[in-house]
Amino acid sequence: MTEELEQILSQLTQPDNAVIQQATAQLKQAFKDPAIIPALCAVMSGSQNPQVLCVCVENGFILWYQLMCIRQSAAVMLRLRVKKHWKKISPNDRESLKAVVLQAFMQESEHTVQHSLSQLCAVMVKHETPDRWPALLQLLNQSTKSSNPHDRQVGLLLLNKVMESNPEPFKPHYCQLLQLFSTVLQDHNNPTALYYCILTLTAITAYTGTEEMNLMRSIIPSLIVALKHLIKADQDQASEAMEVFNELMESEVSIIVPHVTDMVHFCLEVGSDTTLSDSLRVKALSCIAFLIKLKSKTVLKQKLLNPILQAIFPVLVAAPPPGEHDPEDEEDDSGDGSDNDNPKHCAAQVIIDTMALHMPPEKLFQQLMPLAQACLTSENPYQRKGGLMCLAVLAEGCADHIRTKMLSSMLQTVCQSLSDSNQVVRSAGLFALGQFSEHLQPEVSKYCSDLMPLLLGYLSSCNQAKVGHVTKAFYALENFMENLGADIEPYLPTLMETMLSALNNTENLKIKELAVSAIGAIANAAKELLVPYFPPVIESLKGFLTTTTEEMRSLQTQSLDTLSVLARTIGNDVFSPLAAECVRLGLNLTDTIDDPDLRRCTYSLYSAVSTVSPDCLTPHLTAITTVMLLALKSNEGITAHLEEDKTFVLLDEDDDDENNEGEKDVDDFLEDDTETDIHDVAGFSVENAYIDEKEDACDALGELAFSTGAAFQPFLESSFQQVYEMRDFPHEDVRRAAFGAMGQFCRAQHKVWTENPTESNHQALLKLLDVVIPCFLETVRTEQERQVVMAVLETMNSVIKSCKEEVFKNPSRLKEISHVIRDVLKKKAVCQGGGVDEADDEDQQAEYDAMLLEFAGEGIPLLASSVPAEQFAPFLNDLLPLIMSKAKSSCTVADRSFSVGTIGEILQALGCVSGGRGLAGRLSNRLLPVLVAGTKDSDAEVRNNSVFGLGCLAQAAGPIVVTDYPMMLSVFSNLLTKESDLRVIDNLCAALCRMILSNVEAVPLEQVFPALVARLPLKEDMEENKTVFSCMAMLYTNSPALVVKQMKPIVAASSHVLGNKDVDEETQTTSAMLIKQFAQHHSADFQAAMTSLPGEQQAKLSAAISAS
Repeated sequence: MTEELEQILSQLTQPDNAVIQQATAQLKQAFKDPAIIPALCAVMSGSQNPQVLCVCVENGFILWYQLMCIRQSAAVMLRLRVKKHWKKISPNDRESLKAVVLQAFMQESEHTVQHSLSQLCAVMVKHETPDRWPALLQLLNQSTKSSNPHDRQVGLLLLNKVMESNPEPFKPHYCQLLQLFSTVLQDHNNPTALYYCILTLTAITAYTGTEEMNLMRSIIPSLIVALKHLIKADQDQASEAMEVFNELMESEVSIIVPHVTDMVHFCLEVGSDTTLSDSLRVKALSCIAFLIKLKSKTVLKQKLLNPILQAIFPVLVAAPPPGEHDPEDEEDDSGDGSDNDNPKHCAAQVIIDTMALHMPPEKLFQQLMPLAQACLTSENPYQRKGGLMCLAVLAEGCADHIRTKMLSSMLQTVCQSLSDSNQVVRSAGLFALGQFSEHLQPEVSKYCSDLMPLLLGYLSSCNQAKVGHVTKAFYALENFMENLGADIEPYLPTLMETMLSALNNTENLKIKELAVSAIGAIANAAKELLVPYFPPVIESLKGFLTTTTEEMRSLQTQSLDTLSVLARTIGNDVFSPLAAECVRLGLNLTDTIDDPDLRRCTYSLYSAVSTVSPDCLTPHLTAITTVMLLALKSNEGITAHLEEDKTFVLLDEDDDDENNEGEKDVDDFLEDDTETDIHDVAGFSVENAYIDEKEDACDALGELAFSTGAAFQPFLESSFQQVYEMRDFPHEDVRRAAFGAMGQFCRAQHKVWTENPTESNHQALLKLLDVVIPCFLETVRTEQERQVVMAVLETMNSVIKSCKEEVFKNPSRLKEISHVIRDVLKKKAVCQGGGVDEADDEDQQAEYDAMLLEFAGEGIPLLASSVPAEQFAPFLNDLLPLIMSKAKSSCTVADRSFSVGTIGEILQALGCVSGGRGLAGRLSNRLLPVLVAGTKDSDAEVRNNSVFGLGCLAQAAGPIVVTDYPMMLSVFSNLLTKESDLRVIDNLCAALCRMILSNVEAVPLEQVFPALVARLPLKEDMEENKTVFSCMAMLYTNSPALVVKQMKPIVAASSHVLGNKDVDEETQTTSAMLIKQFAQHHSADFQAAMTSLPGEQQAKLSAAISAS
């Protein structure tokens, strides 16, 4: 059979479709013969056929071709056979195969065949553990220690493949292997041996235990030297081998810590070497970024911040070769202005961005700003560009620091750059302004009167032919105006004239797309103010949305996005008539066009429509959810990067039909399918469009479930199951969206149960909570990405807020959630370093680390409001000291504000639950000094939160704190005379009202009430009108004369509350009732008070009186 098989395999390599089809049929038949294994073994070890060209032809087209010899084909086919059917191979054939493959491996001279043979061994090791294959261990031992350099190379290749395939069974041999690696890493003249040695070390790192630690540590210096030699021999292999650093840092960072300085200096040396390839330099710089992400405190402690900055700034500001532009500054010939960044600049920016996200701003800015300033004032435009890019990437991670301490000066620098003579600098300035607008809210919007004219002027002066630069100008303008709210009104005519003109008069599709996107940003700010422009906007969008041409696809997708924004912002009355048409449009598009970006945008459109007109989605929920669930299940866009003979490492579905198994193996050999065994994979990549689609599908399913309520019930279980599967998805944005959707499903089920309180609906809710809450808690503890943990905490908080006591029907849940919050506050979660970091500088931390603590802290008041106080008391006693420790004067403003704000919210929550008053009273002695100290803070937000907390303490503790009233009133009196911040004044009024509501007899009303009313109306904190008007209504009932004396300011304050969309209806009703009482019982005083007001306010009051 051997000769016949060899003949068939050689026919498969012919560039003739008919010959290939005939050979395929013969091969399928041959595979049904049990003798196929020995025959393949014979071909694999004995064929002398030369290397030939393998071609796969289908319908006259060559799908792929590859140089391959018959021996390699036989090895690959054997591997496919072994992988699935090992148990069906007879014991004799197994033993024979084990012997033959090792023999063939040692006598083979072709590297590609050796590679395939080593992969065959790797698959066999998964079935035959090393201990049951002593000949393999013996061969590995002999070859890797051989005095012949080639034998060592080949032995290390084999070792690498079997270890990568199945590292765990080799654990008993790890110490021995590490000693071998220590020797091989000294073999600087054999770079291939170094390469395979380092790859194998990478493969076992995640599985090493404490016994191997010291050996691993001792290898690191040799590893660095070996990499230096490998770089000289083969930069691509060196780049791949450098992955060992990331693996060591991720799996067992303590191995690296003693050698961090050497590793950083090595990576900086490689990253700075302009003679090396871009990919190698970027790899080295990315290792540094990863180290900073995982061990920023070690980097600071070992004084590595300055050396890193000194090395990366020259990379950041490097000019392109004479006569060339950096990719990001090139104008794309296609005119689409697509993004294309210099990889080295990107890598340097990523390091600074990672520093900003993971280091205390004070420590980072101290060393970074002198370097940035020197760049910004340089004569060299690329230095100025680098300085601006540096400022831009600091904005996200150091937002609080910049907003509170240096926003004005940094904005001035960026604005000046927009008039720079060099377009490269102006482009960087636009990017920086876009980043500031995105991350430095709300403070940056206060510069609206300076920045909007500047940006509009800049956009109008742009050369429309330079689409890449125009794109950057739109980016800055969009990000800035999106957050302006009603402040956009003066600029609306100019903005909309500019955008509509671009839609109607510009031929360039990219400019049209930018204008459509900008209209979405304008809508986010303007909301109902955009109504006059809605008809022409919709008219233009309709033309783009119904296009069928490929070149219009990007514009069509952006139009869908903007339509979704309009649905959410323009107002229900305006958009509702279009809702059903939008749903039909979305379904029609996904039926006719296969494009992940387009599908993603239809999901967002359905979500937006569900908030306006949920009923119009109900008939289409089957179709809509089917498309979304298919998107979540799909592996489309996921590419497996396979080993060298990748064309043949293909889908291996188990097929139990023995008659077909031979045919299946042949098909696997011949077809280029989409899946593969994980151990054949060198890595996965997922196209961004498909990641975005999965993310948006999760978001949309969650929102649809909540908005459509009972109509979504038939789809809830299948949607939940598929979303739940996404919790382990490799990309963090998809995981984050999945957890968000799971929370929405809980809230949706709670709403359904509330509206229809049947036992089955209740049980469905409890069942859902019993799956979701433990999943959230486990993720908070074990998830590595800080952003995902923040999202999970935020989602869990929203579930507790909506479902309240239902979350705690499971008796262990309160303890579990409290302990997870405690662990995050103590920095014990995996994403915080698992509590094993070196001595922590409590008062200085990265802003995002502080934000994580805030998300955890926000859960405490929610717990307090959901269960009886006595039940929560022991857990609150545990948690309070962790919150109070953040109120120290040495802590950051953000920490102090968070601390006193959380205390205030806890007290407010206790005021609403059984036993809350007693617990608040018992806590008052601990909390009063913290809150009183906060009222004297230099920061207005800290003072504001402290005043709020004192008011909540008075209300929650009731008579228990009456003895503290004189001191509290004294504090408020002092503050009221000198406070200038409007929000603090509003909260002082509310706090006094809470004291009055709680213990009216303990407040000297004749002095306090006039002082309070004099500060009305509230200017910033509109929510507190509820407290103020409740207090005045109560006082009018109990002491009408006191209130009537202050009628004029009260009537004036009421005129600001009535008809104000920022004030809730209940408060407006309370205010209207008070005004009616005045009009009926004190008409003369009321008329006098009313006539002193402007006509518009008089009209509001008259309308309130005449309303029934």
